[in-house]
Amino acid sequence: MITAALIASAILLPLSGLVFFRIYENQLIRQTEGELIGQAAVLAAAYQREIALAGPEVFPVGAPRPPEIVIDPEGRYAPIVPALDLASSPILPSRPDARFAPIVHPNAVRLGETFEQIALAAQRTTLAGFRFLDANGVVVAGRAETGGSLAHVPEVREALAGRFSATLRLRIRDAPPPPIYSISRGAKIRVFVAMPVFVDDHVRGVVYLSRTPDNIVRNMYAERVRLLQAALLILVASALIGVLFMRAVARPARGLLGRANAIARGDRAAIGPLPQHGTREIADLTQGFMDMARRLFDRSDYLSAFATHVSHELKTPLASIKGATELMLDNVDMSATERERFLRNVLADTERMSALLSRLRDLARAENPELGGTARVSEVVHHLKRDQPAMEITLEGDAVIAMSTDNALIVFGHLADNARRHGARRLSVEATGGEVVRVRLSDDGEGISPANRPLVFEPFFTTRRAAGGTGMGLGIVRALMRAHGGDVTLVEASTGAAFVLTFPARV
Repeated sequence: MITAALIASAILLPLSGLVFFRIYENQLIRQTEGELIGQAAVLAAAYQREIALAGPEVFPVGAPRPPEIVIDPEGRYAPIVPALDLASSPILPSRPDARFAPIVHPNAVRLGETFEQIALAAQRTTLAGFRFLDANGVVVAGRAETGGSLAHVPEVREALAGRFSATLRLRIRDAPPPPIYSISRGAKIRVFVAMPVFVDDHVRGVVYLSRTPDNIVRNMYAERVRLLQAALLILVASALIGVLFMRAVARPARGLLGRANAIARGDRAAIGPLPQHGTREIADLTQGFMDMARRLFDRSDYLSAFATHVSHELKTPLASIKGATELMLDNVDMSATERERFLRNVLADTERMSALLSRLRDLARAENPELGGTARVSEVVHHLKRDQPAMEITLEGDAVIAMSTDNALIVFGHLADNARRHGARRLSVEATGGEVVRVRLSDDGEGISPANRPLVFEPFFTTRRAAGGTGMGLGIVRALMRAHGGDVTLVEASTGAAFVLTFPARV
């Protein structure tokens, strides 16, 4: 989200600036058009009254009111809404000059002089240019253009036909249209409005006004305090985003990189939570990395200890085999009885090594088993009774465990075989279900001494080494249980030994 916000901000900031200028400048155009419409409406109402009093011999009668121009039944409202748009409205060249026209009625000229004085007085405040035309498009009031014709001007032609018209024109004659990407597109534009004057539903004149929109730069200067406040707000917001990015992403990422380098050098103290996690994703990444590092260190310790145990266990029978072989080679006159005794020792040591290697393969398979499947405890116990006919096995309760039947038989079989080898004749199995399934296996054997209890799960620890024990049975059980997300623990028992198997909830 932070990265997306930063990218979106970087993309939208320049675009939003252009959009702001366009909207603000277009608003100035609309504002100017609206002011000209209001002025033209007032002047048209006064002009209409004077034309009606002057009569048709002074002001000619023009086109009838177009049928699409609808006035409400009471004749009170006929609103004109500003509609010019810099993006869609065409920008025409500067207004053409007035052309020669027939001489107008002297009374119309005198009336025009009166309106010209009124318009000049208003122009000091509104800054709007004005032209008053008759129904033929002849200027009756308009300074130097009085007596000329503007009927050839498109917006005037529309007004003479009875339709209000507004347009955008260049202020400077023959200047090329400004490009669409110009920031101050409205600086060279002038707004023109032509409003028809109706008397008895016929066009009798036109009020033609124009004005340059307010300059956007000047408006921005007038609003400089607010703009500075907005710029300061943007800078503060950008700084906050930068600080947030540093605290939430950059700093935790650098911290995690430092921890990774320290762990790579073997520093166990670097495993632990970061002082600052930042985002949830980085916190999850950090936790996963630390868990992985911890497991790798544990695995490294396990492999180191395991290699030491294996080398120790193999060293003894190998030394015995080597010694017996050397004695047999040195003593060529050795009796048959002595030779047979040495050969039997060599055979016993090779059998022990073979059993040890077999258990190592079992341990490897137990640490990387085929996961999945379920089994019912009663079914496992049924197979266990068949494999251990010399023991009395009882079951109390039942449950479904998250382990395949084959893997469950390995776990239960090792525990049962371990109990039988330590003198047990009875094995009791108690299963309790729920969110976590617990199975307790207790026997009536000789039990485990307090001194040996902490060592029973250590690889190669056995009290029956002389009888061929490898000390790896319980290690295989624990590896298989943990591979399935469970565990095995040694618990107190009044007689014999008792183990509790904990299985995760069945999915």
